[in-house]
Amino acid sequence: MNIVLLSGGSGQRLWPLSNDIRSKQFIKIFKDQNGDYESMVQRVYRQLKEVDKDAKITIATSKTQISAIHNQLGTDVGISIEPCRRDTFPAIALASAYLHDKQGVALDEPVVVCPVDPYVDREYFLALEKLSDLAAKGDANLTLLGMDPTYPSEKYGYIIPEDKSDVSKVVSFKEKPDVATAKEYISKGALWNGGIFAYKLSYLLDKAHEIIDFKDYDDLFGKYATLEKISFDYAVVEKESNISVMRFAGLWKDLGTWNTLTEAMEENVIGEALLNDKCDGVHVINDLNIPVIVMGLKDAVVAASPEGILVSDKEQSSYIKPFVEKIEQPIMFAEKSWGSYRVLDAEKDSLTIKVTLNPGHEMNYHSHERRDEVWSIVRGVGKVIIDGQEQIVRPGDVVNMKAGSKHTIINESDEELQVIEVQLGTDISVEDKIKYTL
Repeated sequence: MNIVLLSGGSGQRLWPLSNDIRSKQFIKIFKDQNGDYESMVQRVYRQLKEVDKDAKITIATSKTQISAIHNQLGTDVGISIEPCRRDTFPAIALASAYLHDKQGVALDEPVVVCPVDPYVDREYFLALEKLSDLAAKGDANLTLLGMDPTYPSEKYGYIIPEDKSDVSKVVSFKEKPDVATAKEYISKGALWNGGIFAYKLSYLLDKAHEIIDFKDYDDLFGKYATLEKISFDYAVVEKESNISVMRFAGLWKDLGTWNTLTEAMEENVIGEALLNDKCDGVHVINDLNIPVIVMGLKDAVVAASPEGILVSDKEQSSYIKPFVEKIEQPIMFAEKSWGSYRVLDAEKDSLTIKVTLNPGHEMNYHSHERRDEVWSIVRGVGKVIIDGQEQIVRPGDVVNMKAGSKHTIINESDEELQVIEVQLGTDISVEDKIKYTL
């Protein structure tokens, strides 16, 4: 299969564990077969490979998420980078051009597009295989996967099929309705629109050329910021007459809020937390190295991270977004391709960070113009290079770097390398970084 996973979102609805860099799909709350925690993107990637080990997987995402993807999935996964957010149609057009021009996928091959973050089981991925096969036959230009609705939801758009067959032509699409209208749709056999569909690559590229004036992937990438923000549903799906839908009745959950996310958690507590026996329906996710005690709460979620702390009734947690939009602060935690960093303290003229460098990884060779840095090694053994001079560092070693000096640190061992980094300057900014080649 050729799979495009759409990975977007600002992460506001799952604050404080998500932010503009660490969206919900990167939060590790599920357990794999070995009992280790994995994220939504790791779970979906693993499940796909279990069904089709040769699947060609491409993730369409913004450049802010690339480091987290490499950290969690490695560097073998294909990534179609969106220079900026322009909604789903430009993202899918760019990913399709990437498949053809950069990955060498033939024009007559089928492509399946789906979100990166649903909570599903094996049956869902077997359905994606069938969807791919239907697209390969070419009986319809677009083939959608429609979810059998389990209740009259106001969160989803609805697909109206011609009949109740497993695969049928689509009569029309309906926007997100109120509950009464949703009940009416469901009584007529309507399906939830989960944003999952398949097409032959040639079809989508032809559509893209009709709507956008571009030559190839590189040209489209270069003019991406000038494209109209438009959804795939509006630009393509609602205008397509030859379209069919395949019915899916298996497990499928959109874990977009704390309320729905906690429904999929296998345990009530992740991290260091204690609940007393008066708690009922309480879930805690603690990403801090301090204990959390919860007493007497019912149907509540408690989430703690370097970004902040949320204590909320589960139902009310769905309305968090406008409150998060009022908060202004730097990113306090982020995964990088080489490891992660966590802000420990932020002052006017200093920033203290805990850096974790994964085995076999290294930072970019870089410099800063407006700040000095001090590295204190607290765990592991590594190699520091400053202006071309190498030195081995161990726990207890302290390294000083003045503004303008080129530096990096390399973890050549088989364990994590941890460093406390203190940045000193009057204008500390993530933009103050110049990269070099060693």
